[in-house]
Amino acid sequence: MKKLTKKEMENIKGGAASISAIGLGIGISVLISFLVGVISGIANPEPCGGEE
Repeated sequence: MKKLTKKEMENIKGGAASISAIGLGIGISVLISFLVGVISGIANPEPCGGEE
């Protein structure tokens, strides 16, 4: 087995970098959805009972 130098390890692409990018995208999407829900609730409040 060949041991990689620090410079060779820094040049490896993929793995955790792509996973963290996906996680960041999901996190931003969740945050936007939450904020839209909060603003919608403030602008158009509805009773909790669901009465019409």
